[in-house]
Amino acid sequence: MGNTLLVGTDCSGCSNRALKFASARAMNTGDKLIIAYVIEWSPYSFNTPEENEMRHKRREEEISRAREEVIDPLVEKYSAMGIDTSGVVRHGHAAHTLNGLAEEFDASVIFVGRKGTSSLKSLLFGSVAGTLVQISDRPVTVVP
Repeated sequence: MGNTLLVGTDCSGCSNRALKFASARAMNTGDKLIIAYVIEWSPYSFNTPEENEMRHKRREEEISRAREEVIDPLVEKYSAMGIDTSGVVRHGHAAHTLNGLAEEFDASVIFVGRKGTSSLKSLLFGSVAGTLVQISDRPVTVVP
């Protein structure tokens, strides 16, 4: 069996190209493919206990919806192509969460698109790809 490849997706054109690129590699090498969708979320907010309870419920609903609408169809598509594929949905800062997932699943490479769905935010705070390249201890492939 080959390595594990982690691909971050946000359904943008760049992340779709990153997924296509990584899946071609997985198909050629027998690598396992893990598709990750990160829902941006910050733990740094101050809420009442009631607000926290509602926030937790919303987070669970978001994870379920992302799994059903994004991850499950992609896993089904790439599994049908003969690629050992699984998916994961998490909340957090996208770059830090992807880096943590790479460690958790012992991924040999992380694939991401150069630009995601939020270009204004990336201009102000830096892109996910740029941050991931700086913080990761493993190779990061950035697909245009």
